[in-house]
Amino acid sequence: MSTPETPVVRTERIGSALLITLDRPEARNAVNAAVAAQLTSALDELEADPALRAGVLTGEGGTFSAGMDLKAALRGESPEVEGRGFGGLTESEPAKPLIAAVEGFAMGGGFELALACDLIVAAEDARFGLPEVKRGLIAAGGGVIRLPKRIPHHLAMELLLTGEPVDGRRAGELGLANRVTGSGRSVAEALRLAERLAENAPLALATVKRVVRAADGAPDAEAFAFQREQMKTLMASADVREGMTAFAERRPARWTGR
Repeated sequence: MSTPETPVVRTERIGSALLITLDRPEARNAVNAAVAAQLTSALDELEADPALRAGVLTGEGGTFSAGMDLKAALRGESPEVEGRGFGGLTESEPAKPLIAAVEGFAMGGGFELALACDLIVAAEDARFGLPEVKRGLIAAGGGVIRLPKRIPHHLAMELLLTGEPVDGRRAGELGLANRVTGSGRSVAEALRLAERLAENAPLALATVKRVVRAADGAPDAEAFAFQREQMKTLMASADVREGMTAFAERRPARWTGR
């Protein structure tokens, strides 16, 4: 049994990206209290370091995550972090972009971790599913709330009510995955995406995320009012001046995040 001290989440800095790997392959990277605590720490590392521009979340051993560790839950362990949700991610609001690189199973809470990311890269033979109804539960880590916002209502309801999975290729057809790759290639593609994001201004990326979250379900007038306030801050930043200057001088921008 893992403890909070056992390394069950690894981090590796690759360029300006932080690769975060769930590392319980013997349990299909199921989320217990230790995984939740260490994933929270990994996300904090991503947010705290200005040299890191994006995160990539994946799983060891050819699988993303089988979701909640039911055996640990029966022992009384919680896979949630107060104020931050399942795995320390599903109810958090990281400022930096996060990309899920999905191989193998992303089931239940594993699928919900992927849905909490900004982008998803899926291997064509990955499996996405929310089987909670088969166990008398619902996908309460964001599945019931987020999935109908990501894909058409009736298709979301089919996945939620049947509990049946779809493969990575179908996830791409549904619009759940930004990229679909061959087996074993999702992390490399996700890191390439992270490099592309890193070319853009970090303050602008964070502002996009804040406005998207605030506009979700809000009346247009409220959404535009919030956006105007965010734009005031952004327009006063050094990054905006640098972006305009770099464009005028026909050179790559040198972002400072200020």
